[in-house]
Amino acid sequence: MLAQIDLWVWWLGTAIVLALVEVLSLDLVLLMFAGGAAAAAAAAGMGAPWGVQVAVFVAVAALLLFLLRPWMLEHLRGRVDLKHTNVHAYVGKEAVAVTDVDEQAGRVKLLGEVWSARTVPGTSVADGDAVEIVKIDGATAIVKPLHSSTRSEA
Repeated sequence: MLAQIDLWVWWLGTAIVLALVEVLSLDLVLLMFAGGAAAAAAAAGMGAPWGVQVAVFVAVAALLLFLLRPWMLEHLRGRVDLKHTNVHAYVGKEAVAVTDVDEQAGRVKLLGEVWSARTVPGTSVADGDAVEIVKIDGATAIVKPLHSSTRSEA
């Protein structure tokens, strides 16, 4: 069947399929191979032998993969506004202790929900004191005193 189709059509079809499959991964790897296949299609269209077409495919895909892809990823990631979601969004938020909280146990109210909590080492807070969420460890908020009015353990 390959003999019945011009090789440039085969290379172009390969490039299109790779580019379409890239939409599923969004990692830009298959897109670089699609560029190599498109270059091989151009070489085939100019009458280059099969070996030259394969060499063009490999060379162009490698150049795109190692030179263009890192640059593209850097610029694409720079434009994405990464928002913290789920528990990561709680870090840095203010909460209020609803019990005394120390390094072992306690409870805080965070955005209307009561969470189990522990303080960072060397600190404790009293019931009613404001705290800042430092980290979420499973279902436990790790907190630190927000104001100097909280007590520090000796």
